[in-house]
Amino acid sequence: MAGLNIHRNDTVEVITGADAGKRGRVLRVFPDKDRVLVEHVRMVKKTVSSKSGKNTKGGIAEQESPLHVSNVAVVCPSCGPVRVGYKVEGTSKTRVCKKCGATLATKK
Repeated sequence: MAGLNIHRNDTVEVITGADAGKRGRVLRVFPDKDRVLVEHVRMVKKTVSSKSGKNTKGGIAEQESPLHVSNVAVVCPSCGPVRVGYKVEGTSKTRVCKKCGATLATKK
């Protein structure tokens, strides 16, 4: 993919897979791998060992796992899950909702 339409802190909805229908905030974007990390989606268990000298407790921890960007859709506040378009006005480029044309929040 040339560029990703999904940015950090976007609200997205999972459209396919075991977690279909879940919504969450994008925690991190991996553009080189075309993957995103979504809060409380695709939770996996990971074994964590206790470190000597540090006060960390070992055991089994849950954490999010990245999923492919094709499996999520950006959520418009008024429409729901939508595709993202761009509108260029002068030198500024803004993301817009393909259904209603509303401006979506941009990267900060």
